[in-house]
Amino acid sequence: MPLIVDEVVITVEVTNAAAGGASPASGGGGGSTEDKQALISECVEQVMELLRQREER
Repeated sequence: MPLIVDEVVITVEVTNAAAGGASPASGGGGGSTEDKQALISECVEQVMELLRQREER
């Protein structure tokens, strides 16, 4: 039996690391800005692919 997802929920927590110290999402690794941008780009690509697949149905 096929499973159909009618809704996708995306939750994002935005913090200002410069004002309050270490960001809880960094896990103490302190990744570079380029690493963070690459991660964001990959997430956006995956979401866009899911939306394209949803449109094809």
